[in-house]
Amino acid sequence: MINRWVLVGAVVGSTVACDLLQSWQMKREGEVTDFRPARVLGLFRHAPLAISVLFMAISFFSFLLLLRQEDLSFAVPATAASPVIETLLARVVLREKVDARRWAGSVLVAAGVALLARS
Repeated sequence: MINRWVLVGAVVGSTVACDLLQSWQMKREGEVTDFRPARVLGLFRHAPLAISVLFMAISFFSFLLLLRQEDLSFAVPATAASPVIETLLARVVLREKVDARRWAGSVLVAAGVALLARS
């Protein structure tokens, strides 16, 4: 049986990596206006987008493993740390402007996850 916090870390880490890679690639690619299958599938020739799909799968299967061991009432709030880390990385890595409301929301989510860690 895998430690529940290892699985939470796998879910959060892979979710953050997936979202960061997708956002970075979409900023490079620009708006997609051509939705023909060949064009959409052609987007996956870019490594960041293809790797993000791998991270998405890791997140999904790690979450399923977590649900096999823990109650939903633990698994969902514990994995809510993703937006907190994504907010920080959006500011630092992607150089996005993050307003005070989003920082405040991130602090509240982090406090909730910290409360769960004590239980």
